[in-house]
Amino acid sequence: MNVQEVHFSSLAAESGRVVRDRASFQQRAAAVAEAAAAEAVAVDREARFPRKAIDAARKERLLGVQIPIEFGGEGASILEVADMCYALGRACASAGMIFAMHQTKIACLVRHGAGSAWHERLMRRIAHEQLLMASSTTEGQNGGNIRFSTAAVEREGAEISLVRDATVISYGAEADGIVTIARRADDAAGSDQVLLAITRDDYTLEPTLAWETLGMRGTCSAGFKLNFKGSADQIFPVAYNKIHAQTMTPVAHLCWSSVWAGIAAAAVDRAQLFIRKAARGAGGSMPPGAAHFTSAKMTLNKLRAIIAANLESYAASEHDEHMLSSVDFQSAINLLKVEASELAVSTVMHAMRACGLSGYRNDSDVSVGRHLRDVLSAPIMINNDRILSSMNAATLMSAVPVSLRD
Repeated sequence: MNVQEVHFSSLAAESGRVVRDRASFQQRAAAVAEAAAAEAVAVDREARFPRKAIDAARKERLLGVQIPIEFGGEGASILEVADMCYALGRACASAGMIFAMHQTKIACLVRHGAGSAWHERLMRRIAHEQLLMASSTTEGQNGGNIRFSTAAVEREGAEISLVRDATVISYGAEADGIVTIARRADDAAGSDQVLLAITRDDYTLEPTLAWETLGMRGTCSAGFKLNFKGSADQIFPVAYNKIHAQTMTPVAHLCWSSVWAGIAAAAVDRAQLFIRKAARGAGGSMPPGAAHFTSAKMTLNKLRAIIAANLESYAASEHDEHMLSSVDFQSAINLLKVEASELAVSTVMHAMRACGLSGYRNDSDVSVGRHLRDVLSAPIMINNDRILSSMNAATLMSAVPVSLRD
């Protein structure tokens, strides 16, 4: 019996329903993936929101799956959520990325909203109503620098307001709420930030930038002017710098990487289909691209292995604030994003070269064009160059391991 099975067994005495729900996560994610795959081509072609996939996620009650049991959810772990991201990424990159971004916001709410009456009510609403939460972290000319905010929270008694030039709010027009960052006050430094959870009745969105892109077209990551008025209770009770280090960055990188791995796996599926058909047609002789298929499989295995290792590391220490704030952990989780994004691109490229012209075409059953366009977003989604540049000093401070298992 493995660790997960022991954990499931220990829950049996508490609630048979919870155990059955946990055991069905894979099946429920598969049902959502099936809905996502059915519209993936149209979502990409028309650059439209993957509504059938998200409706299926609501039906399967996966949008609130991380919410603790006491607030109406199922207390899903990061390992379980990452598996769902992988399954959805394999079916439709846009649906997978929307799910991953939503689950990152839920993780912040679960970990840092406990004890706040307003945030606990929101958790109950998400579990009951299956609300879809978007993220607004990119602002003005800051690009991917989410540790600096221009817009500030304005206060008037117990009421607050925020006006934010959000250059990107993925699926913002379709979301039921947004988790966003801002300067703590008008006289605060750009790095003195707070995190807010806001719901549709608290804000308006004015479109400012369209979303006409090479890939990830269904994420509908348009720009908006965000106008919010609400209660000071909607500000998370924990400083954003802690939320960023302990939850937002690691969960985002783990979930995003799982989606990219899913895209890569789908491309490898198509390459395998092509090689098998070509070999059968040639009496067992391997086609010229067979070596690239082998490379694709090896690169995918490496990608999955580094994600799995980082998932286990985070799951084992997700409540150890000292470890999560350490230079070694922060370096590792940021390097995961860099390496996973590059490996995913490499895997899909090998898969396309394995298929040759058939993979390059858009009208074949082994077309890999959509997968390549989608996965090319990975290195520039919080640009890898920005991450590596910001890590220079930290990596110099980190010791070189003296053994393989340090």
